[in-house]
Amino acid sequence: MRKASVKRTTKETDVEVAVDLDGSGASSIATGIGFLDHMLDLLARHSRIDLTIKAKGDLHIDQHHTTEDVGIALGQAVKQALGDMKGITRYADVHVPMDEALTRVVIDISGRPFLVFKVKFGRAKVGPFDTELVQEWFQAFAMNAALTLHVATLYGSNDHHIAESCFKGLARALRAALAIDPRAANEVPSTKGTLGG
Repeated sequence: MRKASVKRTTKETDVEVAVDLDGSGASSIATGIGFLDHMLDLLARHSRIDLTIKAKGDLHIDQHHTTEDVGIALGQAVKQALGDMKGITRYADVHVPMDEALTRVVIDISGRPFLVFKVKFGRAKVGPFDTELVQEWFQAFAMNAALTLHVATLYGSNDHHIAESCFKGLARALRAALAIDPRAANEVPSTKGTLGG
């Protein structure tokens, strides 16, 4: 059963996350940040990961700590749920359009955290959400899930669409890379025999 739960409590936030990597894409998400909730709902739906997230943070200051800590806790939960990573497909690459925007996401569930994020936004905010926090969330998630992640928006003009194509791209890449390869179901997909070491 590839499931995990993580609770992260700091002076700035209180975050609880539960994941089921072999779910149906069901989600229950309440971070106090409407745009982030929307992106995470998309992530669950298109990755087919069941996702429950409850977060309370210092939103009277800004949305940075909550956004980052949700990324950290979700990354930790995904890493924990992966266990020894036997049988996973490991690699995936996708191109996801959202109207005029097109984003490429390439993933290696390697155990080696790294993020390349080549995405430019035209405005500082989408509604009340700071667009710079999209990268902060991806950084926190990639580092704590211990995966190599390349995200590049090839073109786009609507910042909501750009952000959405990034999250949907991650979702579809995760869906493919997390899938169990029936030809190698009991093997770690590495010539080293282990991932992340």
